[in-house]
Amino acid sequence: MDIRIVSLNVGKPQSFIYKGAAVETGIFKQPAEQGPVLLTATNFAGDGQADLVHHGGPDKAVCVYPFEHYAYWERELNRTMNYGAFGENLTVLGMTEDRVCIGDIYTSGEVRLQVTQPRQPCHKLAKKYDIPDLALRVQHTGYTGFYCRVLTPGLFDRSAPLTLERRHPLGITVQYANTIKHHDKINLDGIAALLAVEELSGNWRASFEKRIAGTEPSEGERLNGKP
Repeated sequence: MDIRIVSLNVGKPQSFIYKGAAVETGIFKQPAEQGPVLLTATNFAGDGQADLVHHGGPDKAVCVYPFEHYAYWERELNRTMNYGAFGENLTVLGMTEDRVCIGDIYTSGEVRLQVTQPRQPCHKLAKKYDIPDLALRVQHTGYTGFYCRVLTPGLFDRSAPLTLERRHPLGITVQYANTIKHHDKINLDGIAALLAVEELSGNWRASFEKRIAGTEPSEGERLNGKP
């Protein structure tokens, strides 16, 4: 399947009230205005994250979400999902988690992106839609999307082709990474396979090393913001 950018979405951090408390978040993204958008090593112009401990940074500069999953969530949640619904920067057709590998490199014009890890939904996604278990549901489906680092910054034109420049030789898919992270948690061979991917994000590498050492946070702690 050809890859197509359906929408490029940006948004600065903002606050909203959830159950009487202010929540600061950058999850509210809107389609950017037409025309090329500058992409730096950490952000699209007009974009930002509120919690720089758990979000953003060079390993998570661009969040990608497959357009193919929108229909599923519209049925499950019984609502229309606008582009950027999951806080993603790029809503993309043809890049589902089973087709994309950690370390893959994609190019669009002068920009080069490299896949670093699956996206891990947090409590702010659940609060955005007032569905307490939404982050856990996204995690369990494997419909998480993924993050990219920016190898070559520049002007990103959403109308330009997005193409696979290099498939990572180890072929560890985002889907497989999600399985080892969230479902087959004591699969030491799987953990070793992921750690063998040098391009894996530092955050996920540290998490798997903590798992081996027995010091990884519980799922509940992580979904509520503990690294």
